[in-house]
Amino acid sequence: MNLIGEHTDYNDGYVLPMALPFETVMSVSARSDDSVCLVSTGYGETRFELDSDPESLPAWARYVAGMAWMLIEGGLPACGFDATISTTIPVGASLSSSAALEVATGFALTALAGLTPDPVAIAKLGQRVENEVIGIQSGIMDQLISAVAVAGGPTLIDCRSLHTTPTTLPADAQVVIMDTMTRRELAESEYDARRQSCERAAAALGVASLRDVTIHDLDRLEVGVDRRRAEHVVTENERVLQAVESLDRADAASFGQLMSQSHESLSVGYEVSSEALDQMVDAASGHAACFGARMTGGGFAGCAVALVERSQVDSFLAHVRSTYAAASGITPDLWAVDPASGASVEPAVAATPT
Repeated sequence: MNLIGEHTDYNDGYVLPMALPFETVMSVSARSDDSVCLVSTGYGETRFELDSDPESLPAWARYVAGMAWMLIEGGLPACGFDATISTTIPVGASLSSSAALEVATGFALTALAGLTPDPVAIAKLGQRVENEVIGIQSGIMDQLISAVAVAGGPTLIDCRSLHTTPTTLPADAQVVIMDTMTRRELAESEYDARRQSCERAAAALGVASLRDVTIHDLDRLEVGVDRRRAEHVVTENERVLQAVESLDRADAASFGQLMSQSHESLSVGYEVSSEALDQMVDAASGHAACFGARMTGGGFAGCAVALVERSQVDSFLAHVRSTYAAASGITPDLWAVDPASGASVEPAVAATPT
């Protein structure tokens, strides 16, 4: 889940995500043939061969199959496998459930081959699965934070160099995830249109990406949609770096102000919010213990996030639940969470003879 830095990752910018205390768990064992048998607690069972056409597979299985194909293409020995998958991540809520599945698959199959998983390499392959198999031109943020997160705080990611810097949240602040209970299919949204708009703006300014643009450079763009999209990206990058400085000072209030500014930019300039997300952010911002709130993820539906005074979390949750329900007619799911660690591998434990 991203605290701040939205739609900057595919512009080579900065993001500040954290891993959540939810889990996607994959239990995997090798087969002697090229078949793959997947059992999902949420989606049922499917079986396919390693050389299967991805279009022939159920949508959820394409993430697993895509990672297997990418790993084999990169030199991992081709081997069929059985896998059982379960998750506690709400699917479609902008909480990176697909990235978690990709990273879990990458870690599991690499370990199954007797190798030590390379978190950054697996994150890159996960992004390729999204881009080349699923057809969404997303950045690398979700996969990378799933792979490298450190408990205790968000991680600053430079999406150009992929350099990561762990940070620490102030002790008096807690993150609250607020699910609007609305859903969207990212591939069917205007996500790719936003990326194309950014690419046009960068090309018009003669740079490789909007990472290389300052706010003053934007004066050279014609007034219009592409300029509005570019302005969000440029100012959002600045907000991320300012947010890290706020964490260095343990200044939750300043961090929260930047979150609220981010939401305004995403809603008005980048136009990826929604009525439900705006209602949720308004509900959160109306409580005195809220430092700041914003939508999180690709947008259009799903979740918002707030930074809240830890001692007042229970009061905050009650306020948001009732206020959002009154505005939308929907009772939301809310989670007060602390930043968790990223992916790990646990070797199989041999059964004890009886």
